[in-house]
Amino acid sequence: MTGTPPTAAARREYTLAALLGLAGAAVMLLAVRQEWARVVTAAPQPLPATIVSVRGQDLVPLAGALGLAALAGLAAVLATRGLLRRLVGALLAAFGAGGALAAAAHLGTAAVLAAAAGAGGSGSQAGSVTGGSAPAAAGGAAPGVTGLRLTGHVTMAGVPWRWAVLLGALAVIAAGLLVAWRGAGWPVMSSRYEQPAPHGPRPADTATLWDSLSSGVDPTAASRGGPGVGQPGGADHNSGPGLEERGLGRA
Repeated sequence: MTGTPPTAAARREYTLAALLGLAGAAVMLLAVRQEWARVVTAAPQPLPATIVSVRGQDLVPLAGALGLAALAGLAAVLATRGLLRRLVGALLAAFGAGGALAAAAHLGTAAVLAAAAGAGGSGSQAGSVTGGSAPAAAGGAAPGVTGLRLTGHVTMAGVPWRWAVLLGALAVIAAGLLVAWRGAGWPVMSSRYEQPAPHGPRPADTATLWDSLSSGVDPTAASRGGPGVGQPGGADHNSGPGLEERGLGRA
């Protein structure tokens, strides 16, 4: 008979879901820790310009939090089974959907300036303003420069890290849907560590015990290491001194 056993197919699905979820959550966490934009503020001479880097977690903190939640959901998939595992898969897909919505939200100049104001401590100074920047509202407070109201320019990062968050979130969604759809039939990782049931000797039935007692054989001798019923050195209920004595007695 050809074909793949169902257990092998279930293990492949299990591995695929775990890899998808792990890769998606890792990409989300990596992308939000990168620089998504920078704010360049030109200061009056002879002060140099101030550059404040804005990371993704400053702009969309929800995406990073949901990436961590997706990792926790993957750990819960390993520890659950049946209907509970399906529910964890649905929750995992919800985490991915929330991360995708957070990364796809519109990020305007005001949002970048607000995030830069909160991350003003990470600013650096430069002598010129980079090209391709979008001018911010004039008169706004310059991040990183206290007490001055200067004109800042917002420059988006060259690498589209927002798309990376979206791709990671889609991978988490796919993993969660796969768990919710097929996860109930997957093996449980913790089952291999369960103690197997002890395989002791099968107890004799009542008739055999009564025959052993009538033959003068202790039925508990086998548990103490001695010969028992049906063992070499022991007496059987069909033969032994009990039968001979009963035969002599009848004669």
